[in-house]
Amino acid sequence: MKELLPGKLRNEVLREIVFQNLGVEDTAVVHGPREGFDSAVLEYDAGHYLIVATDPTLGVPRETFGFFTYHFASSDVAVFGARPRWLVVDLLFPSGTGEDFLEAVMRDINNECRRYGSTVIGGHTGAYPSVSKPTATTTAMGLVKKEELKIPVARPGDKIVVTAKVGLEFAVSAAYFREDELRKFLSFREIERLKKLYRFETVVPDALTARPFVRGMHDATEGGLTALHEIAGNSGVGFRVYADRLWIDLLVRKVLDFYGLEPWSVSSSGTLIAITPPENVGSLIAELNKNGIMAFELGEFTEEKERILVENGEERPFPEFEGDPYVRLYGV
Repeated sequence: MKELLPGKLRNEVLREIVFQNLGVEDTAVVHGPREGFDSAVLEYDAGHYLIVATDPTLGVPRETFGFFTYHFASSDVAVFGARPRWLVVDLLFPSGTGEDFLEAVMRDINNECRRYGSTVIGGHTGAYPSVSKPTATTTAMGLVKKEELKIPVARPGDKIVVTAKVGLEFAVSAAYFREDELRKFLSFREIERLKKLYRFETVVPDALTARPFVRGMHDATEGGLTALHEIAGNSGVGFRVYADRLWIDLLVRKVLDFYGLEPWSVSSSGTLIAITPPENVGSLIAELNKNGIMAFELGEFTEEKERILVENGEERPFPEFEGDPYVRLYGV
């Protein structure tokens, strides 16, 4: 029996098993399950689409649980151009979980909902002996005008603009789960700073700011910047990425170097990949910067189908997603 590999299912498994068992066709579905598409797009009315995304929250530090229960799914809605408006939240806790933890989680969800104008409209909450760690599943929904829909598809010549949070998810998790190891090369103050950076692991503000300037967007979650392969595959294009343009926080770089990891395929939730017409690059980066979001141009999509990383003046194939070190190191 062939076992599923840890982490997000590989695309070939999605194609061979999951996508073969999706029920009846429905004409209201504009964009359904597809590699590289983290939201569904449904007909809503004559002028709007309904964007729907769902995501789990598990294996995250307890202090961050409520924040991510809101932001993981909401980020997927935002990259399609919609403000997250409605949430359905399932919260499953181990038996013996205290009401104080539930209260903290709900308070954090409520705070994020108020920040972005979202409403929790339903869900399920319970504590069960079969649940070993807090786990949530959130379905987020939002409306977008049809002419303002953003899908992660590129044209030759489009630029790749990235917000400066590459590798952040991996490094922040290391600060929580591998603190003893990080003490070998980081100070107590540096580790505490890393822990506080979890609040940047969202693309909701990034995407809502960027949407007037972009053709499409993607959140570089599990697999990080290797999401560029999915965008290229769905678009029939190639791309070139320039390593010397990549900006990484110094503390994040130290963590990646300690574990011997390249930045291209590590979990990077909160890192927005923006597909941007060349004439919009300056305005996009300026608007993001004005809103406190650092961003940079990393490369471009090309008519040639090659997917190239240019590093130290040499070209090589851009790395593929071959298993996320997040899963291996943190056991989630």
